[in-house]
Amino acid sequence: MAPNVPALYELHFGVPMAGAVLSALNTRLDASTLALTLEQLNAKLIFVDYQFNDVALKALDLLSLKSVKPPHLVGIPECDKSTSSMDCKNISCDLDYNGLLEMGRDDFTIIRPNKECDPISVNYTSGSTGKPKGVIYSHRAAYLNSLADIFRFDMRQMPVFLWTVDMFRCNGWCLTWAMAALGATNICLRNVSAEVIFDSISLHKVTHFCGPPAILNTIAKAPAGNQNPLPFNVNVIIAGSFPYSEILTKVEGLGFNVYHGYGMTEALGPAIVKPWKPELDSTFENEHEKIRNREGLHNLLIEGVDVKDPNTMKSVPSDGKTIGEVMFRSNILMSGYLKNSEVTQEAFRGGWYHTGDLGVRHQNGYIQMKDRGKDIIISGGEAISTLEVEAVLLSHPKVSEAAVVGQPDALLNEVPCAFVKVKEGFGASAEEITNFCGNRLPDHMIPKSIVFGDLPVNFSGKVQKFAIREKVNAAPAFPIVESSLMAWQEQQIKFGSTYQQHIFIFSICTF
Repeated sequence: MAPNVPALYELHFGVPMAGAVLSALNTRLDASTLALTLEQLNAKLIFVDYQFNDVALKALDLLSLKSVKPPHLVGIPECDKSTSSMDCKNISCDLDYNGLLEMGRDDFTIIRPNKECDPISVNYTSGSTGKPKGVIYSHRAAYLNSLADIFRFDMRQMPVFLWTVDMFRCNGWCLTWAMAALGATNICLRNVSAEVIFDSISLHKVTHFCGPPAILNTIAKAPAGNQNPLPFNVNVIIAGSFPYSEILTKVEGLGFNVYHGYGMTEALGPAIVKPWKPELDSTFENEHEKIRNREGLHNLLIEGVDVKDPNTMKSVPSDGKTIGEVMFRSNILMSGYLKNSEVTQEAFRGGWYHTGDLGVRHQNGYIQMKDRGKDIIISGGEAISTLEVEAVLLSHPKVSEAAVVGQPDALLNEVPCAFVKVKEGFGASAEEITNFCGNRLPDHMIPKSIVFGDLPVNFSGKVQKFAIREKVNAAPAFPIVESSLMAWQEQQIKFGSTYQQHIFIFSICTF
């Protein structure tokens, strides 16, 4: 349980080499969730960064109360300092990380997996659509996905990688291992900001970094004083809903090359990445924009990506209109869910992994994600992608967070309802937001209600749409212009802390 510090990167190698299975845990977990996770993992050791010592100790206490043997705790100090200040409450954890390494033997023999399909790690889903699930990665899948990363992100030998994507997310999309294969320099961060990104590029000549689409908003909306000129083009890989064109254009104008990927924990990160074809440069601007908003093609090492009717399992027509479920079939997929064979079998029903996401297929082979199956809005017979509406809302200069759900409507069945959090120090009216959307979206996609306030998030920082949807369904008569979250903000779960900023630099070379 640690932020992106060197120890966590090193453990991605040391743990498998010791014959064990790694689980990089979300640093936003509370004590009770952490305790349940450790119990499910049957963990023997937990490495804890000094920032999360209190949470870890409470979790171990909870395990002891349940008569569950807690794992031994190894403290990760701040940089190379000792961890004598970490009180372990007599839980047999008087070692710090550096002390443990000093106990190692030079003649240690690496314990290799018996079979390539043996597990190497367990990663947890974000829980945005339900309870987080443990996802098992095999050595084979992680190896193949690491190679795929190199191809699909156009990486050369000796890149400089800035760790803006959490290593607890799909083992950093398996880029932890890919960076070692390339002899990369890793710039490790405790905290991410626009200033750190620009400073790191200038100081360390960063070539690549990754993250959710919000990282582009961070760059585009940064104060002009932080937007230092780039000495060369820098590759940014994002995974999630495609950013609105205004944000993308601004980021590209600053000198960033943006790759867009689509995937999930079960696919070891982005499984589809959009390659740009030279012939598309000659397309008209509006057609160019349409193509940019498509997810693209699957990577070199994935066997199949399709859009199918989940009932018949037949592929939908390549007409760009017929909606189906996006499905994968590949060696670069999870082995299954930890201690949950029933859900695993359902996820792989028919020999394909069912993502639960809806999309369409175009004639040129590109697929376009529309929405989560649970989130798409059907209004007057028209399918509305909440992701597209949210991308527009997030491009508003005053908006920091946004979520869109369907609001019951007697005439149209559902209409879009937007929940918006405005940046601190700014004010915005519902009329301003709807006018902004009206200039960028067709009428049926413009939110009919605007609700201002903080959004409920889970421990991963993802918006809990199901909680918003429950509130909307329970009180469908929201004012058509504006409302407030004050009535139910008490139910919001907030996580976060002020991090002391540190940057760690080190290189991994392979022979």
